[in-house]
Amino acid sequence: MIPDRAVLVVIGAALAFPVAAGGGKQEAKLKKPHLELRATPRMAFSPVNIFLIAELQGGDDVEEYYCPQLEWDWDDGGKSVQEGDCPPFVTGTKLERRFTAEHEYRRAGANKSLAASTVRITVRPGLGDRAL
Repeated sequence: MIPDRAVLVVIGAALAFPVAAGGGKQEAKLKKPHLELRATPRMAFSPVNIFLIAELQGGDDVEEYYCPQLEWDWDDGGKSVQEGDCPPFVTGTKLERRFTAEHEYRRAGANKSLAASTVRITVRPGLGDRAL
């Protein structure tokens, strides 16, 4: 099996919360960020290290989106989780928006989401790959 994608899921919280306005409660919709995912190189021969950059773009800088947990699914049977070691949220704090990871593909083969993105990666058998 040729790995053809890496998936990143950003785990978040609720998309709406109550806000007091004019003495009554009303639901305020949060602007949800979207996720951009890039991989370098996009095509390679095994074994290869793939470097990934994930960026949250747009959205509100609010506590519900602060300090997300990232789950990387490498599509080769491997998964990893990246958790932030964040100080308590303070109003006005900017969200961490850029995340990086690196994964080695040794051979060809291969909760509630705030955002998810997929990038296509092609890993072809290299000279040392005896999977053929």
